[in-house]
Amino acid sequence: MLTARAKVKNIRISARKARLVADMIRGKRVLEARDILEFSLKRSAEPIRKLLDSAVANVEMQAREVRRRVDTDDFKVNTIMVDEGRTFYRHQPMARGRAGRIRHRSSHVTLTITE
Repeated sequence: MLTARAKVKNIRISARKARLVADMIRGKRVLEARDILEFSLKRSAEPIRKLLDSAVANVEMQAREVRRRVDTDDFKVNTIMVDEGRTFYRHQPMARGRAGRIRHRSSHVTLTITE
């Protein structure tokens, strides 16, 4: 049974927003998940689609190494985890001489596909 993992770090999208897209594809077949990500209007769908393509390429390389032919469309998204990444802070001037904090959040996404 082949499994492959792909990971992307420091996507400039908050983890909360990326989890919305991750929940849509968790447990789906690769072909169905790719279609969902292709037509999703969420900004985090594009990096997660690229991550899914990377995991599929990893499975194909593993299959080539053991001289086995696989149909990657039959694979399923086993796990997808979205964790908080680094937060970049900036300051914005506010009223009465104060400084407000602007947080630019990022996230780490880990995806595993299995047969």
